[in-house]
Amino acid sequence: MNTRVKICGLNSALAFDAAIAADADWVGFVFFPPSPRYVTPAEAGLLSARLLGGPPRVGLFVEPTLAAIGEVLAQVRLDVVQVYGNVDAAAIRLRFGVQVWRAVGVSSGPDLPSTLDRADALLLDAKPPKDATRPGGNAQSFDWAILRGWPAPGPWLLAGGLTSGNVAEAVRVSGALAVDVSSGVETAPGVKDPALIHQFVKAVRAAT
Repeated sequence: MNTRVKICGLNSALAFDAAIAADADWVGFVFFPPSPRYVTPAEAGLLSARLLGGPPRVGLFVEPTLAAIGEVLAQVRLDVVQVYGNVDAAAIRLRFGVQVWRAVGVSSGPDLPSTLDRADALLLDAKPPKDATRPGGNAQSFDWAILRGWPAPGPWLLAGGLTSGNVAEAVRVSGALAVDVSSGVETAPGVKDPALIHQFVKAVRAAT
């Protein structure tokens, strides 16, 4: 089975088109203003409209209210809401009819979740540094070996510090069936590189 790929933090037509051309399995938009990858709902809507259909759209939110999610969905179709922080995944799914992915920060074995906590899938990311201003891996990875033997409670994606140079090893060690990349396909924070996007997807496909 091929490992699936999500390209997150798309904020330009060039990046969006590259993710589509590379045959990414999901494309993601960040709705968290402090992020250099932030897009407004209107901007995300314009990008998504470049292709009718295609891969599912994922929106990244940090501790969103239902109202905040609704404001985004009024301007761009999302298939998945990816959330950081303490939120009610069941309420989001019931209100909007979307899948909900819960992001979990990991640094050691005890951090690995034993339940989905009402989400549809988990995204395992490196715990942010103590001085970080944003959640997520912040281009850092964690020890993938701790995932060996982990009884995953449901579907999950591996994230955090992945690049075309290390993703094959990450998949081999962790057994991940899906991976998520953002900074690993950038030349600067928030600047996606089409060549790096293609290289990353190619590396994943070759590894699986």
